[in-house]
Amino acid sequence: MNSYKTIKGSAEASYEIQKSRFITHVSHAESEEEAREFIQQMKKKYFDARHNCSAWVLGEKGTKQKSNDDGEPGGTAGNPILEAIKKNGLTDIVIVVTRYFGGIKLGAGGLIRAYGHAAVLGIQAAQAVRMMPLRRVRITVDYSLLATVENWLRQNEIQSEEGTYAEQVTLPLLLPPETVEIRLAELTDLTSARFSYEMAEEILSAVPIECA
Repeated sequence: MNSYKTIKGSAEASYEIQKSRFITHVSHAESEEEAREFIQQMKKKYFDARHNCSAWVLGEKGTKQKSNDDGEPGGTAGNPILEAIKKNGLTDIVIVVTRYFGGIKLGAGGLIRAYGHAAVLGIQAAQAVRMMPLRRVRITVDYSLLATVENWLRQNEIQSEEGTYAEQVTLPLLLPPETVEIRLAELTDLTSARFSYEMAEEILSAVPIECA
């Protein structure tokens, strides 16, 4: 399981140049079906627009890529959108840039810059996240040690899910895999080995980041 960058949810941005209005919609998508469905939704919403150009990148390593110029001159719309996604190292993302033509032609270079800029604005409006692999480790301690362990968690900024409170307390910790042994050693010292633990599954957790 590897880390990768994507976005959370969806976002919208817009700008105008030479009387042409560009509206950007960005969305998280985990399959080609989801990406295509989002594009169709935007085409339906902006049915009266001259162009609804799009691009997507999918897969943990970003190996699935596609762009569409939707009637603009070849390579002037879909590809600049795709390049904006790739420049930011994002995957599992789909972008649709809608253009309302203002009557003034932008030329090939102008279109490339306009669609690229529109895509960047959409990416900047979205919440980018890094999906980080974390190992869930369930630790169990007596109530007498709970405050000490909770203080240790806060000091080390360790993520913890909701605990289970029975005869003892079980706290599911979320640890980067490479730190598990170190943290367990720290807990051994902290509690004088008065705790037990269970290794659980590895998950992906979203950590907010910023895009250029």
